[in-house]
Amino acid sequence: MLLGLALIAIPLLVAIVNASIQIRRLAASSQEIVLEGVQGARLTQSMFSDVAVLERTMRLYQVLGDEKLLDTYAQADLRLEASREQLARVLDREPALSALREFQTAHEALAAQVANAKPNSAELAAALAKVGQLDELTNQIATSGNQLVDARLAELRLETDRAQQRMLWQSALLAPLTLVAILALTLSIGRPLRTIDRAISELGGGTFNNPIEVSGPRDLKRLGVQLEWLRQRLVDLAEERNKFLRHMSHELKTPLANIREGTELLMDGAVGALDNNQREVVAILRDNGIKLQRLIENLLSFSAWQKESIGLELSEFRLRPLVKQVLESQQLAVISQRVRLDVKIEDARLRADRGKVRLIFENLLSNAIKYSPKGGTIYLHAVSTMNQLRIDVADSGPGIPRAERARIFEAFYTGKAPSGGFVKGTGIGLSVVLEFAHAHGGTIEILDGVYPGAHFCIQMPIVASNTAAQERAHAA
Repeated sequence: MLLGLALIAIPLLVAIVNASIQIRRLAASSQEIVLEGVQGARLTQSMFSDVAVLERTMRLYQVLGDEKLLDTYAQADLRLEASREQLARVLDREPALSALREFQTAHEALAAQVANAKPNSAELAAALAKVGQLDELTNQIATSGNQLVDARLAELRLETDRAQQRMLWQSALLAPLTLVAILALTLSIGRPLRTIDRAISELGGGTFNNPIEVSGPRDLKRLGVQLEWLRQRLVDLAEERNKFLRHMSHELKTPLANIREGTELLMDGAVGALDNNQREVVAILRDNGIKLQRLIENLLSFSAWQKESIGLELSEFRLRPLVKQVLESQQLAVISQRVRLDVKIEDARLRADRGKVRLIFENLLSNAIKYSPKGGTIYLHAVSTMNQLRIDVADSGPGIPRAERARIFEAFYTGKAPSGGFVKGTGIGLSVVLEFAHAHGGTIEILDGVYPGAHFCIQMPIVASNTAAQERAHAA
């Protein structure tokens, strides 16, 4: 009896040991594939971002000629090279290595061409044309990386199938004991794997509320601990963001509510009857208070615009009535500053986000009023050519110093305060204009020589799509 149990137990122990070894090896392989896949995706995303920075910096250098942009280019170039080298260690099979070598050749050729290029030169324009090749090669690398991960997963599946065959042969010899072993293994291995799969799915979907507890083999427990640390870190970051937004909401909306309440009291005649002119001024103050509340909400959402794809609420509308509304909302500031408006707006029909296009005009017009001298002229022109809309907004002020142009579209950068008693702005208007122009697939640049002061030129499609916003978001 005991000998029989021993004879049964010895093969069973051998099968269990063998199965444990196989399962541990498969778990380690799956963990390695997951980690390499995550690392490869992170490095590929970094390369996309660095290529976008190279292109953006080259375009700014082509337009502005600022030597400081070469430092930014060099830093992005070093990051791109470092990401490529790290990716070469992760993607160590063909065809990924071939794509990386081709990327290295194109990258080195581009770097050599940029090193000898001057602003507004044919060499720099030719180099800009080659940046798209880097982006295509990065796409090839990403595709090759995905194929490599798929190949390794296929190998893992094949290896799993072979291990299963061996275990089936063993179970055919020791069926009852093997069934018990399978049940034990299912409980000890299957449950933590399902837990890890659920946890990864929840983290990928943005759900951070459920604690991650993984039981089972040590490697899976360690992976569970790492996933729990990642979940806690994401929760902390979300809390910090929400705390900042709540604080800003309280600090900004409370005084604005007092201002709006005061205008309502004036409209109701709480401090005395108003004549028609005074009532018109108070109505303008009230309407702009409402607009300011909307702008504050946009300010609080700015960090989300930077990190998430910018969706567009597309609709068809005519441009001239929209600009008329913008001018009416800015009427008080125009009268106060005593500026003259040179408005030439083609009544084009757009398919775009009406609210965002209106904010583009409002921010640019407000900026022009702020920096125009009393009695100056503000130029507001819009014309459509083919499938593009060109918007020119300029003033007769001092213009934008070249030293500030590299940072003028940065969020919260205010530059030199305007004269004339205006309160210094938040530095978010032009950054919002840039974000909204990019969201429509458009561009914005600062031109010289046409008007005496600052001249902003926006070119955007007549018919916009959400695809442009998504591509901009992924590139950033």
